[in-house]
Amino acid sequence: MDEKSNNSRLLLALLIALLFGIIVLQYACPGTDCKLQLRLSSLSKLGETTSGTRSGSSKGEVSGRDPYISEDGTLARFVPRFNFTTNDLRRTVDFDIKGDDVIVFLHIQKTGGTTFGRHLVRNIQLERPCECPAGQKKCTCYRPGKRETWLFSRFSTGWSCGLHADWTELTRCVPSRMGTAEHNKTQKVPRTYHYISILRDPVWRYLSEWRHVQRGATWKAARHVCDGRSPTPAELPACYPGDDWSGCSLEAFMDCPHNLANNRQTRMLADLSLVGCYNLSATSERERGAALLESAKRNLRGLAFFGLTEFQRGTQYLFERAFRLRFVRPFAQLGGTRVAGAGAGPEARRRILELNRWDAELYEYARDLFLQRYRLARQRERGRARRRRRRHESRRTRGGEQRRARPQRPPRPEPHPPPAPVQWEEGWGEGEEGQRQGPFRDYLENVERWR
Repeated sequence: MDEKSNNSRLLLALLIALLFGIIVLQYACPGTDCKLQLRLSSLSKLGETTSGTRSGSSKGEVSGRDPYISEDGTLARFVPRFNFTTNDLRRTVDFDIKGDDVIVFLHIQKTGGTTFGRHLVRNIQLERPCECPAGQKKCTCYRPGKRETWLFSRFSTGWSCGLHADWTELTRCVPSRMGTAEHNKTQKVPRTYHYISILRDPVWRYLSEWRHVQRGATWKAARHVCDGRSPTPAELPACYPGDDWSGCSLEAFMDCPHNLANNRQTRMLADLSLVGCYNLSATSERERGAALLESAKRNLRGLAFFGLTEFQRGTQYLFERAFRLRFVRPFAQLGGTRVAGAGAGPEARRRILELNRWDAELYEYARDLFLQRYRLARQRERGRARRRRRRHESRRTRGGEQRRARPQRPPRPEPHPPPAPVQWEEGWGEGEEGQRQGPFRDYLENVERWR
């Protein structure tokens, strides 16, 4: 009796402990944002796709299902607004990682560039993968058989051309930096630099930068070099007097007329030399904005690749097709970011769009080009798949018809049996003439015929 009572108490205690644990977990991790839950979910998915990951395929590819079908849903509602040339849409790069080609990543703030930069150094199938020491941000990305880097980015070479260097800085700095870093004085053939970047919806990017600055982040180390010099304090005044702008409100962030967050994507993709760099008195604001926007569009079309934060799988797809490289793990499209709760109302959003009108127009242009490239690449891939199936079916059908139409060979005639030997009898003639008489003559004829 006492033993049954003790077992009952133990079972009751375990049940109470389980219920208490569930309550604490729900209180500490409401919804689906709990890191523990995400970790357990990722571990379960990793166990399901271990074989696929080892072979370099995503879960959808392992199961035979097209992993980009979900991204194709956007194309059903997409209506192109801009006309692009065939060269603009068919973007394929002859990237020679064993030669002298270099990928240069133009990292614009708060566009998801950190995540994409980690994909470049940790998630690409390479003959010689990047070496990423534990606890360090920078990785060593050497070419196969050489001590030369094929990637110029934050996580490979660091901020060698300045913190978040823009198009104006990178195009003038990267060639000299690459030559100095590798001390390659025997370089006869100039390197080919493939510039890439990531863009984001301007409203969400602006709110994300505000949140980042509000937490105390600054980019004071940025050089903003243009035409060989950095801007003067008069050309680029600070928006705050202290060391940082932590705790600033959204209204104060928007009220600063010199805030570089305004139209940041357009400015960082354009050639600032065309408008006098940071000298705002060189042209009117309207002429300056129009010139920067046109330059940014032209440079965007000339990039070897660009992706959009809102289309992670499409970004992965176009990068893999452009550079003929494959990622080990698929990109994850997050449902939202920390700026989702920024509390920006309709009026604030309207003002953000007004402050970033050049970025808004650039993003619509980039989104249209991105989706047209994605649609064309998918159409070409499906066309190749159809042609492969037709060739396979044609070979199979042709093989069946040939087997059915093959004529039957006539049976081989049975060989004549060898003639029986003839015994010599008296009375036959002597010599050659005599041997060819009588039964012996018939025997010789049979032998000849049998042969």
